[in-house]
Amino acid sequence: MSEARARLLDTASRLFYAEGLRSVGIDRIISSAGVTRATLYRHFPSKDDLLVAYLGQGDAMVRAGVEAARASGGSPDDVIRGVAQAIADDIGRQGFRGCAFLNAAAEYPEESHPVHRAVLAHRDWFLATMVELFAATGKPDAEAAGQHFVMLRDGAMSAGCLTDPALVCATFLRGVEGLLGYRSRQRGSSG
Repeated sequence: MSEARARLLDTASRLFYAEGLRSVGIDRIISSAGVTRATLYRHFPSKDDLLVAYLGQGDAMVRAGVEAARASGGSPDDVIRGVAQAIADDIGRQGFRGCAFLNAAAEYPEESHPVHRAVLAHRDWFLATMVELFAATGKPDAEAAGQHFVMLRDGAMSAGCLTDPALVCATFLRGVEGLLGYRSRQRGSSG
């Protein structure tokens, strides 16, 4: 990635996350990044392209977090805990403003819009990944557990910028333990 493209994407990402996608204009990004309009449009032909690249960068970060949890060498339960802890760490960081994908979906609810499609693609991947991780635990209801995990995550990401993030994270992590424990209780009662 060229230095100008990286600077544009980093600047836009910081502004979009802090202030919202629709409220940050191209002129502000150009000025903040210290590039010309021609440079911006050479790398991103439209604001929509820049928005989708911003979400793509966020998607890559989440995927890297999941891969790091997988690479830890822990049990399938521990991998899920690692993913959950990465989410909790994100919620607890300074400047947290909620989930970039949920925020983007709220600003671009039109299903045909490229931003909305990028959000749905990320969410489809994340749900499929969580279902896969729960299936690796031997959980017979991996689909439901994955959906429940995503719902817990969505709630935690939304609440994390509205109230005490420490409480939100503790509640989220307790919920994940409940999902993992539910599998154990189900096995214990069937045997």
